[in-house]
Amino acid sequence: MAAPEGTSIFQTTAKNLKDSWRLEFDESIVPNRQQPGWKKAIVYTSARFHCSECGRHWSSNKVMVVCNMRLANRQGVVKVRPSRQNCKICSTAPMEKPSITSENIKPLLQNLVEKMRIKCYNEDMGRKKRPFRSFDAKSPHEPAHCEACMQGICPKTKSY
Repeated sequence: MAAPEGTSIFQTTAKNLKDSWRLEFDESIVPNRQQPGWKKAIVYTSARFHCSECGRHWSSNKVMVVCNMRLANRQGVVKVRPSRQNCKICSTAPMEKPSITSENIKPLLQNLVEKMRIKCYNEDMGRKKRPFRSFDAKSPHEPAHCEACMQGICPKTKSY
């Protein structure tokens, strides 16, 4: 997810909330370890990955985005961290950040704002998730290469 594009879409999506909110990308977020006063949410989307070692590309339809949010004095902040994956071919491949297409950023952020309304404003939103464009994943999910699986938040390995 590109920070400037994601931030501007977030501002548009969150403008109808009662308070002022900002979106931050935070690589230090760890699932289920939010600071006191922060609430957690997990949303997901489809994304593509690119190995910086061998150049291989792959897609995933369950890219988890861990979100920590806090509302205080009518000022809200949401910190987000998309989960990464590494290449199953390269033995020394680093965890790669996902590339989320612009057509999937909007439904992802709409789902995030719904979670904010539930967690921070105690609104009953029902259970409606915005669909996103999924990709034709060529190979099965591999938990050994999925950061969300390693953290226990991937729906392929555990319900959250």
